[in-house]
Amino acid sequence: MIARELAEWATGEISAPAPVRAAAARHLLDGLGTALAAVRTGAATPALTVARGLGGPAESTILGTAERLGAPAAALANGTLVHALDFDDTHAGGLVHATAVVLPAALAVGEERGARGAAVLTAAVAGYETACRVAAAAPHGFHARGLHATMVAGVFSSAVVAARLMGLDAATTAHALGIAGSQAGGLLAFLGTGASTKQLHPGFASQAGIIAARLAAAGATGPETVFDGPHGVYDALAAGTTDPGSIVAGLGQRWETGGIGIKPWPACQLSHATMAAVLDAMSRHGFTAGQVAAVHAVVHPDSASVVCDTSRDLTRPASPYAAKFSLPWCVGAVLADGRVGIDTFAESSLARPEVAALAARVTWDVAGAPGVHAADAPGDVRITLTDGRTVTGHVDRSPGGGSAPLTQDALVTKLETNVGRPAPELVRAVTELDSAPDLTHLIRGCAAAVAAHTEHGD
Repeated sequence: MIARELAEWATGEISAPAPVRAAAARHLLDGLGTALAAVRTGAATPALTVARGLGGPAESTILGTAERLGAPAAALANGTLVHALDFDDTHAGGLVHATAVVLPAALAVGEERGARGAAVLTAAVAGYETACRVAAAAPHGFHARGLHATMVAGVFSSAVVAARLMGLDAATTAHALGIAGSQAGGLLAFLGTGASTKQLHPGFASQAGIIAARLAAAGATGPETVFDGPHGVYDALAAGTTDPGSIVAGLGQRWETGGIGIKPWPACQLSHATMAAVLDAMSRHGFTAGQVAAVHAVVHPDSASVVCDTSRDLTRPASPYAAKFSLPWCVGAVLADGRVGIDTFAESSLARPEVAALAARVTWDVAGAPGVHAADAPGDVRITLTDGRTVTGHVDRSPGGGSAPLTQDALVTKLETNVGRPAPELVRAVTELDSAPDLTHLIRGCAAAVAAHTEHGD
């Protein structure tokens, strides 16, 4: 059974090459930055309020604070924080936000258990491989059924991370995976309403994975057929062609962790290639927003169904989150400002008539190269100017992943922007995680970064 094979690998000796461990650390650093940005902006207040109410023994910390809760409650809070601004990383093959469902369980259970930094990093690698592989085994298949792949895959990655840090054996971990499968879900209904449920999905998944591991440790059992049997996760929740066997194919030899992309902008990944193509046209042809008469984009079919859904108003989004999932509005913002940041999606920004007017000039054709994932697709735009000229923009793929990874300097700059000021101690704590005796330095670094921002009134 696939669950048993995955469990045996995840609880065994994992010899991840140095570049894979370094990639995992980079993604943890990026996730800490997006979480602290959410703390700073209050983007996940409801989840933090409920997590505090759940309480529990003082096992794990809410990131950016000194508050300690039970590990499942802390994971609920931190998973929501990492994903709250939609600025966290994406694995193109599975269209899954991997760090949002790896970091919360790794830090919550790692802190609870007093685990060494190296053990936490190894557990994170196991989690990254699980999340990416489970999602990629059904390319766009969960989304096509109206489900958020991050939550579907995230219950399994969180269970693996928790089980490894708890020291569970392979048989018990397989049960944890089976138990976690009954909590896989996450409806995409938010797309049409602007509701905040998507922000909560990684928190739900992280909490569920930890609870699944604890239940298995306490003697509860789960179906080992959760991946490859009748009524398993793919049978029940995925559309189209699936390949459950790919979850364990090449485990320990082929690594997905290094293929996760880091977002340069806090918007849905599926709009990024088009946004980058617009910036390419602007930089090469030097026009202004006032000169734009029309924009025509080529959009991958799997992207169009998410960010070009004409059943909702794409020019005047109902909420900041709805704006992040509107390709026309994001293009309008790029044209108006020449940049995209967290402030782009503030409530006051959504009301700008000039952005709505530009968004209304965006049209698209739906086309995709066979075998190319939506998040890996190129970006192409044709822009007609008011003087009659036509200019084009192109990128081979969205920036931040694949052949266009974010540089270390750009990653640190993103972190500093998210935190609101330089955070060298936090960067050092993550960079040196492999040799850290525990998570104390990292956790304190997060709180210190938020405190410094608050103290200086930034």
